[in-house]
Amino acid sequence: MSRPITQSGYENALIKLAELKKEFEKLPAIIAEAREKGDLKENAEYHAAKERQGMLQASISKFESDIAGSEIIDPATLPENTVTFGKKVTVNDKTSGKTTSYKILGDLESDINQGIISITTPIARGLVGKTVGDTVTIKVPAGDKILEIIAIELG
Repeated sequence: MSRPITQSGYENALIKLAELKKEFEKLPAIIAEAREKGDLKENAEYHAAKERQGMLQASISKFESDIAGSEIIDPATLPENTVTFGKKVTVNDKTSGKTTSYKILGDLESDINQGIISITTPIARGLVGKTVGDTVTIKVPAGDKILEIIAIELG
């Protein structure tokens, strides 16, 4: 199953992948230099570089897989007045009284600190397909959230 991503998200993912690969390419020289400093059992630089190499390789593999499984979607082509991928949704939490905005994007673009949630999260899944004025109850780890949709706009 393909994962949705915006064009800019796709381009940013390719840039991030290139940065990871560039860093990975520098590690053999760092490892060789650390190896020359003596006993590998007590060589913290060597062990740190080898650990970083493994972590980078795993990150690169995951990024490559995620990018390959992505499908570029233009949110402007999706229904206007409905919560869909690429939309910014403003909701009123009926329990806390707080108003919050979420932008719904794909896994590679999500950043909760920026209010960007993945379309695979319980909140996004509960909101997709709804319109302004709808109230939904969404089960989240902290308990049920009762959210009223008060605005939908193209992100």
